[in-house]
Amino acid sequence: MACSPPPVESAAMPCCHDSRCPGTSSAAARQTVRWRRALWTALLINGGFFLTETVAGVMAGSASLQADALDFFGDTANYAISLAVTGMALAWRSRAALLKGATMLVFALWVLGDTVRHAWIGTLPQAETMGIVGAAALVANGAVALMLYCFRNGDANMRSVWICSRNDAIGNLAVLLAALGVFGTGTGWPDLVVACVMGGLGLHGGGQIVRHALTEAGGPSSPETGRAA
Repeated sequence: MACSPPPVESAAMPCCHDSRCPGTSSAAARQTVRWRRALWTALLINGGFFLTETVAGVMAGSASLQADALDFFGDTANYAISLAVTGMALAWRSRAALLKGATMLVFALWVLGDTVRHAWIGTLPQAETMGIVGAAALVANGAVALMLYCFRNGDANMRSVWICSRNDAIGNLAVLLAALGVFGTGTGWPDLVVACVMGGLGLHGGGQIVRHALTEAGGPSSPETGRAA
C-alpha cells in the first residue's frame, strides 16, 4: 500500500494547521480511510490464521505454533480495538494502545507458562506440520507488515499495530527454524526454545507499546487531548 506524502504548503496560501483548513481535513480523511482499510484486511488475515494455527498446534503438539496462534488472536483483538478508536481524540487512542500493550504482556506470560508445561511432559511436535503452517503464516504476516509499514511512525495506536505485525513475521520465521530443529534433532527442545523467544518478543513489544502510550498520554496538553480529558 503506497503512502501519500504529507501535504505541501503553498507559498501563496500557507497552511492554517487547523482541522477547519479544507486541505488538512481532506488529507486526514484520506489517511483515515487507508488506515481503516488496512486494519480490516489485517483483522481478517489474523483471525483466519488464529483458527488455523490453533488446530494445527494442538494436532502437532507444537508449543511454538500454539504461541503463534495466541499471538494471532491477540492481534485480531488489537485490530478490532484500533478500528473502534480510529478518528477519536488522541487520549482515547493512547488508552487503546495501553490496553493492547497490557494484553500483549499477559499473552506473553501465558506462552512462557505453557512452554514450561510442554517441557515438563516432554512433548515431541510434528515438524512437517510446523513447517507447512509456519510458512503459510509467514507469507500472510509479511504481506500485512508491508501493508502497515507506512503507519509505523504514527501515534501510539498506529505504532502498536505495526509492532504487532513486525513481531508476528519474526515469530513465523522462528517457527520455521523450530521445525527444522525438531526434524534434525528428533527432540522437542528447538520448539520450546523458539516458544520462549516468542514469549520474550511479546514481553518486549508489549513494554514498548505501554511506554509509548504512557508518554503520549502524559505529554503536553493539546486542543485534541484537552477535549478528550
